[in-house]
Amino acid sequence: MRLLKSSTHPDLTELAGSVFHRRAARGIILDGDNILMLYTERYHDYTLPGGGVDDGEDLVEGLIRELEEETGAQNIRDIREFGMYEEYRPWYKPEHDIVHMESYCYVCTIDAELGETKFEDYEIKNGMKPVWMNIFEAIAHNEDTMANSDKKGMSIERETFLLKKIVEELIEQPLQKAS
Repeated sequence: MRLLKSSTHPDLTELAGSVFHRRAARGIILDGDNILMLYTERYHDYTLPGGGVDDGEDLVEGLIRELEEETGAQNIRDIREFGMYEEYRPWYKPEHDIVHMESYCYVCTIDAELGETKFEDYEIKNGMKPVWMNIFEAIAHNEDTMANSDKKGMSIERETFLLKKIVEELIEQPLQKAS
């Protein structure tokens, strides 16, 4: 899968110490200019649905499981690769110093009606919920959160980059009139 971006958190001056490697699968589900997102009240941000892939689990199997759990998506199909975002961030658990996160993003189609979600306890406590929204509004909202919120999560920069890349490559732009 093509590498979209590799980023290193500014607090990491060197990539030394114990590294935890985490793979995640994230879904890009579009309906015109609207995109299926997860809103997280705790961080006041919009993210692509998806999450960690279990040990031994295939990326596409993990994507389908995560989309079903987080959004209630049904009949997930037409799955195709979009790209991977790699990041190095400080890790919050004592057994590792750094997390190396690889987010594998896939474009897919789902049935219009969402089923029941199966959120984990921490996702419920964080106030996560699936929402369809205009992709340009999601970008503007995340940019405002990055500029003005002290409770933003570390993933918001990744998510906003991905949203802009989706617009650049997948959203039809109106033709510019020649002057």
